[in-house]
Amino acid sequence: MLNNEQLANVKVKETSYNDQSNKNQKVCSKGHTYYKSSDCPTCPICEKERKPESGFLALLSAPARRALENNEVATLEKLSTYSEKEILQFHGMGPASLPKLRAALKEIGLSFKD
Repeated sequence: MLNNEQLANVKVKETSYNDQSNKNQKVCSKGHTYYKSSDCPTCPICEKERKPESGFLALLSAPARRALENNEVATLEKLSTYSEKEILQFHGMGPASLPKLRAALKEIGLSFKD
């Protein structure tokens, strides 16, 4: 008969196995091994390593940050040339990022284009 601690360890192992059973093991070009259920090729380890430590891009989630980077928006000055509606059309950008972007723009006296 298993005691409570042994039973908890079995449950953790089952949960870990079940969580990864629906995911495919992938290896990125840098050799990182990770599991993902989607077809998205982005390595979460590489993404964590390349996250900026400061600036307005550091405030954003990885998909929102990539959306801006893919559209060559690397500065607040460049961001201010877009309307909120245009920013939301970028693949990966969601409405939850807008308050952070508004605040960053306001801090230096800028705003989104009307």
